[in-house]
Amino acid sequence: MSEQSALQYYRYRIMRDPKRLIDWFNDNWAHSRRLRFACYLGGFAIVMLLLAWATLGRNLPDAESLLEYETPLPTVVRGIDGEIVNTYARERRVQLQYVDFPEKLIDAFLSAEDKTFFSHGGVDITGTANAVIDYATKFGSGQRAVGGSTITQQVAKNLLLGDEYSVTRKLKEMVLATRIESVLTKQEILELYLNEIPLGRRSFGVQAAARAYFDKDVGDLDLNEMAFLAILPKAPERYGRARYHDLAITRRNFVLDQMVANNFVTAQEAAAAKRQDLGLVQQRSERSADAGYFLEEVRRQLIDKFGETADDGRNSVYAGGLWVRTSLDTELQLAARDALRKQLISYHGNRGFTKPIATLNPDNGDLTSQLASSNISINYEDWRVGVVTAPGRIGFSDSEEFALSGGPSSLAVGDVVAAVKSGSGYAIRGVPEVSGAFLAEAPQTGRILAMQGGFDSRLGSFNRATQALRQPGSTIKPFVYASALDHGMTPATQVPDQTFCVWQGANLGDKCFRNFGGGGGGVHTLRWGLEQSRNLMTVHIADDTGMDNVIKTIDRMGIGKYEPYYSFALGAGDTTVARMVNAYAALANWGRQNDGSVIDYVQDRDGKVIYRTDRRNCTGCNMAEWDGQPMPRFEVSGRQVLDPRTAFQMVHMLQGVVTRGTAVRLRSLDLPLFGKTGTTNGPTNAWFVGGSPDIIAGMYVGFDQPRNLGGWVQGGNTAATIMKRFIEATKDRWQAEDFVAPPGVRMVKIDRRSGKRVFEGTPSDEPTASIIWEAFKPDTEPPRATRSDEIAAKRNEILELIRLARQGAQRAQANQDGVRADDFVEEQGGIY
Repeated sequence: MSEQSALQYYRYRIMRDPKRLIDWFNDNWAHSRRLRFACYLGGFAIVMLLLAWATLGRNLPDAESLLEYETPLPTVVRGIDGEIVNTYARERRVQLQYVDFPEKLIDAFLSAEDKTFFSHGGVDITGTANAVIDYATKFGSGQRAVGGSTITQQVAKNLLLGDEYSVTRKLKEMVLATRIESVLTKQEILELYLNEIPLGRRSFGVQAAARAYFDKDVGDLDLNEMAFLAILPKAPERYGRARYHDLAITRRNFVLDQMVANNFVTAQEAAAAKRQDLGLVQQRSERSADAGYFLEEVRRQLIDKFGETADDGRNSVYAGGLWVRTSLDTELQLAARDALRKQLISYHGNRGFTKPIATLNPDNGDLTSQLASSNISINYEDWRVGVVTAPGRIGFSDSEEFALSGGPSSLAVGDVVAAVKSGSGYAIRGVPEVSGAFLAEAPQTGRILAMQGGFDSRLGSFNRATQALRQPGSTIKPFVYASALDHGMTPATQVPDQTFCVWQGANLGDKCFRNFGGGGGGVHTLRWGLEQSRNLMTVHIADDTGMDNVIKTIDRMGIGKYEPYYSFALGAGDTTVARMVNAYAALANWGRQNDGSVIDYVQDRDGKVIYRTDRRNCTGCNMAEWDGQPMPRFEVSGRQVLDPRTAFQMVHMLQGVVTRGTAVRLRSLDLPLFGKTGTTNGPTNAWFVGGSPDIIAGMYVGFDQPRNLGGWVQGGNTAATIMKRFIEATKDRWQAEDFVAPPGVRMVKIDRRSGKRVFEGTPSDEPTASIIWEAFKPDTEPPRATRSDEIAAKRNEILELIRLARQGAQRAQANQDGVRADDFVEEQGGIY
């Protein structure tokens, strides 16, 4: 048949066949009642369907919003070395692209959920009909009918509609599914589905589920494991539990059979997969670094900046998929944790059990379930946290119960305690009631490297490093001395170590200060007063400098805002470990202070940096070509809060505290260290703050409700011991290079005790050295004779003049009286 004749034939058929149909319809319309009824009924159904479709679809979410949909993702936190240390997630989520999903994993989900996915337009008519029949048979029984939903419908439900169980929701789901199919490709729909489907164990999407159930990535899953994941959408919280093991095996094997029927795998592959057990792993914590206090501080700051949930914006902590680089140094963190804990345990000694960690109310339900939801736990040796379920019985969060021994008679049902395995049961252990904090910082940047806010963050989130307001005691003194150096004194200035009283009014009388341990007397150099932490010398210095000037210096260093009372010069004002460490960091950084920070920078889910702590500009750093000029550099960071020369003088004097002063136990470390101990009245707090040119650390020990620690406790034997343990555990991180003096500092040889300048002899770092190097500002270094020597000489000169004048008057009188002057002097015994 020619091309022309073929066109004529089809044109003839198109014109003839519809005409025959119309003629038939016209002939039968008038005579057939059934035809008319069927037409009316069909037309009515079409109209009603269109109306229903229009009504349901009118207020539905826009399917095109899925084009810009972003999976809610957790925030990933990295340490200073770039390694992941934590995630902030209420749900496990990991987003993959379609090409990342293994083909057999996709086949497993299609076999389990929607084998006609690639051929239907969003709604499977057969599946929907079966769902209608099942719904009709179960109507009124209270049983839930099968959904009959396609994968596209499940995407519509999970992302746009919600999980309401109703016919209306099902119809809306169908409408949305057809719209989604017109907006997204099949691959895009599958990508959304496999990233968003809830699969139990708080996991959403197949990658998160693969990690939760098998501790594998999707690319490493075996066929039997892929089939298991495919059964989870039907009952995500059931199949992963031990009690439903057999049911899960049966359902998994059904999916494998469906994969064979769909020619996705061979019968032999399916049979081999069926022989495998489920192989599920136990659920475990996502955290990989034991830095709870540090990570909680990061979380607080992120929420303040970006919000908590998706409702707070695109970059929220629990949905924004942020990537956060922090300053956490895991090696230093673990050393800080262990050093503080050892001291707390050492102080606790043999006190045993003192009081419960917490108390649960038995009237509120099962105690072990309450314990599980409380998130109270401990990570110390092999200790576990449990709850007393009955006299002599302890239960744990996994619902297991054992016999408990060693508990006092005061132990009550509902008390939460720590215990350790002992025979077939558990023995109670005492968590130290005394607490404390530790914080380490890099002085050149302000980056906080380690933070331990108590014995264990799992026992409570209160961070004593940043939140506990404590009296710093003598660790405040360096800033009193720094103020004195800024107002004319030098490290060699002589100050009396003598009684200092202040009149407080008729009702209170005199307030007299004293040295720790009593004693005092004489006149000594500023260096000696700081090394030996003499209170009387400190208040004399504060008085000579002016308390107004002292509190201005303390405020400028960020320690606190105080009234100009002398007690604040001895550390009576409240502050935190974080503030004290940051102030000492400024001393080590030539008086330049950077705000303490735990976050370096934050990237959004696309990798764009949306926040940087270091906001310095580097002009010319991004030049396309070198312009021949010197290499561009960042501007100096921080703000100048103290004269660089004063800051170095203080560091140099504080090195003497380690060499021969109250922190002498650190001298054996043989490192260039500076620092100051502190012990408050009671004593209620024992402190040490100090470090090296690269790491500054601060710590204290004390009860949360301050009370006497015991007369033997001092900063030197308690807090300084923590510092020593910390350094010993990280010795390779501490450099032997000494502190470098800034421009304008003159190093002068002086006599350590008198402060006099000497020109002979060799200075030494030995504790008993008589000659040392001392740091002075220009034109403040002492001459060979000190001021006190000059005063004594002047006094003798004046007295000599007075003596001569008296002798002259006496001679004149003697001449008048006829007595020889020599005889007079002799009679007076040479006294003048």
